[in-house]
Amino acid sequence: MSIYLDNAATSHPKPPQVYAAVLDVMQNIGASPGRGGYGLALEASRLLFETREALASFFGAADSSRIIFTHNATESLNLAVRGTLQSGDHVITSSMEHNSLLRPLFMLQKQGVELTVVPANVEGLLDPEDVRRALRPSTRLVALAHVSNVTGGIQPVAEIAAIASKAGALLLLDAAQSAGCLPIDMQALGIDLLAAPGHKGLLGPQGTGLLAVAPHVRLCPLLAGGTGSSSDQDLQPEGFPEGFEAGTHNLPGIAGLKAGVAFLAATGVETVGEREREHGNYLRERLAQLPGCCLYGPDNPEKRVGLLSLTMAGCDPAALSFMLDREYGIAVRAGLHCAPRAHRTIGSYPQGTLRISPGWFTTNVELDLCCTALATIIQKGSP
Repeated sequence: MSIYLDNAATSHPKPPQVYAAVLDVMQNIGASPGRGGYGLALEASRLLFETREALASFFGAADSSRIIFTHNATESLNLAVRGTLQSGDHVITSSMEHNSLLRPLFMLQKQGVELTVVPANVEGLLDPEDVRRALRPSTRLVALAHVSNVTGGIQPVAEIAAIASKAGALLLLDAAQSAGCLPIDMQALGIDLLAAPGHKGLLGPQGTGLLAVAPHVRLCPLLAGGTGSSSDQDLQPEGFPEGFEAGTHNLPGIAGLKAGVAFLAATGVETVGEREREHGNYLRERLAQLPGCCLYGPDNPEKRVGLLSLTMAGCDPAALSFMLDREYGIAVRAGLHCAPRAHRTIGSYPQGTLRISPGWFTTNVELDLCCTALATIIQKGSP
């Protein structure tokens, strides 16, 4: 028996509709959007348009043509920061960020972009006033994760967005851990750029992602190449969305993403998020009783999602993860989770944590088995 509890990395399993949608496109469409005027190519283009419309509605984006398809959130974040920042610009981020955001920012810092990393508190949460104090006249962008992939803590996005807007700066939100489990309305929250993967909470396949761009944001392309339109031009087209999607689309993946978003819309993001939080709260209650267990993240359950990180006194998180997999068939993740500064912030560096991340399809039986397995491992002695 295999128990999958690593949904923060990639959600699994997917709704049956997702698998069916991927197979249907590969078997019955086959063609690529924008690469021909025949029926199958037009059908592919229609699917692309319908998915943009679905995503725009799902995220409260003002213009579906400014939904850019990428291959993952990392590409989306790179496009967002490289497409908006120039030498002399100032950008603010936090100490809780994933390397998918921090590494592009540190690369840009070497090219003349000024960078401020605002420290979060020990729970991994930002004080909006610290963001306000970090503002400069040259601040062009505030970039942060909606939810930490280490602690599950939810940042005060609305307050930070208002601060950024008043200062004339853009807000880039990394929704890798929030898209699909927290309601996100770009216009209501004041989000200028929204980056999200398709393969996590949106329940789509790997190799899918998006960047949603507000109408007032000027963006430069990250890649240049064939777009299926404006083929007579030597330079990359500047229009949305074609100018930002060079090369052939992952249409089977996008079809699966559309099916995943449809499932979420029908089920209700609040319903999905609440079940995942219930799972996380149950795990916290059970695991807190184990001797030597340290749980990270906000104490207030309203300020976190379902994933949780923990350490056991005298136990290596990597060894715990290995034992859970080898002896009990339970898949969790251990280590720094590509966010070393987050671990320095919460005090779990350099060993990192054991991260358990339930999903919509996780059962209470699986949670009980995970808790029992951890208790048994601890009782037998530190691995």
